[in-house]
Amino acid sequence: MTIKILLVDDHTVVRSGLSKFLMVNKDLKLIGEASDGAEAVQMVSLHRPDVVLMDLMMPGVDGITATREIHQKYPQVKVIALTSFAEQNMVQGALQAGAIGYLQKNVTAKELGNAIRSACAGRMTLSPEATQVLAQSVAQPQIRGEQLTERESDVLKCMVAGLNNNEIAERLVVSLGTVKFHISNIFHKLGIDSRVEAAKLAIEQKLV
Repeated sequence: MTIKILLVDDHTVVRSGLSKFLMVNKDLKLIGEASDGAEAVQMVSLHRPDVVLMDLMMPGVDGITATREIHQKYPQVKVIALTSFAEQNMVQGALQAGAIGYLQKNVTAKELGNAIRSACAGRMTLSPEATQVLAQSVAQPQIRGEQLTERESDVLKCMVAGLNNNEIAERLVVSLGTVKFHISNIFHKLGIDSRVEAAKLAIEQKLV
């Protein structure tokens, strides 16, 4: 059986390295590449891969948002988060969005190949760092609002102040894509879907 794979990463060098790895495995076939979440969803619609290797931090539509949309629209497509980070909000966000695996980019070629095959078979694979993060989150459960990271709290404060995404990016000296990523996480963690609800909840529960 040949496993069809879609690569999603905003760095061309990363995609190039991964594609070379995939080409030397006879049972793995690269059927497309995408540089952001929106393009990833479109590529999944067109090519229906078996597995998507998804970066999380990308400009525009981030990887968690794209993973959630792919999982909802195409539940048979397996998504593996492949990122440089193992922060609690990212690990939990990716898995809650429907990812079947969470690996860091320092994974070996053999480990990545095995994770792809496991994902195709419906088995989850987590990096040791991701497993540790999840274990810590279970040992120290957090209440609503306390689960926001320091940077997410900064973004929420800006939203309460009425700043738009561009103004938040300028104030916090980060990219627009990073702001959108944090806002997506805030909405998901607080169980809301609008800036008005975010501001209202932040004031009512004294989150900022």
